[in-house]
Amino acid sequence: MYKYLLIALLFVSACSSPESVDQLKADIENHIEDEEGTFGIWFQHLQNPDQHFAINADTLFHAASTMKTPVMIELFRRAEAGEFDLSDSIKVENRFYSIVDSSEFQLTLDPEGDDPFERREGEMATIYDLNHAMITYSSNIATNLIIQLVGAEETTETMRELGAKNIQVLRGVEDLKAFDRGLSNRTTPRDLGIIYEHIANGTAVSAEMDSLMIEVLKDQYYQDVLPEYLPDDVVAANKTGFITGVRHDSGIFYLPDGQSYVLIFLSKELPDEDRGRDVGREISLIIYDWLTERDQ
Repeated sequence: MYKYLLIALLFVSACSSPESVDQLKADIENHIEDEEGTFGIWFQHLQNPDQHFAINADTLFHAASTMKTPVMIELFRRAEAGEFDLSDSIKVENRFYSIVDSSEFQLTLDPEGDDPFERREGEMATIYDLNHAMITYSSNIATNLIIQLVGAEETTETMRELGAKNIQVLRGVEDLKAFDRGLSNRTTPRDLGIIYEHIANGTAVSAEMDSLMIEVLKDQYYQDVLPEYLPDDVVAANKTGFITGVRHDSGIFYLPDGQSYVLIFLSKELPDEDRGRDVGREISLIIYDWLTERDQ
């Protein structure tokens, strides 16, 4: 009830839906004009290429956990190439090595948290299950294990081959020596938009592998940004990310009328992270309403 009341209040003063994608972009720019922080947006309709706009398309953002989607693409690419099978198992070990000096570090684990692998240290797990947890629960230990398997540099090189020119996967999670030196994963709205469009179109790895990646993304546990204000019959295949001052979401959205689109929402320098999250929710709803009201 709260969600639908808020939606009604948000748009009760709107006279009409914008007629063009240029007006849609202008309306969203007006919506965020007075917000504190920096926002990056990429919208691409998948059935109509002309329905596209971007705001701060090439601005660099700390990738946070959105970098886990590129890692998944590299993992599935290597599986497709026959280097391993997704059903192969590896040991869940909390032992990793800094990119600065190869010194060992461990993650801070919370066995009572959402991530199922933070309570499975020492056990064997399939590569598929580790990847599923990396995406759906944003598992940090699964992420680091997969990066050790496929490589950060190799992941970045694959992103270049897909046309993402600025996304950079440098390291795993909680490499504090690297963080202290400013060595962090980064991305832009354009680059995330490019790789999600590849996934949606079956051109990231292969039609079969990309379809499997979409199914993993659809299992996303964290649905509190872009999908939050949308009707329940909208299917999101998305990956969120957050750190201090940052709230991200990125993914493919499938409407019941057959339309689908890629939407990327990145933010930084947020003094109020809850408000930043709400801005993403509101932008997502504005776009959904534009797509659906124009056909009525």
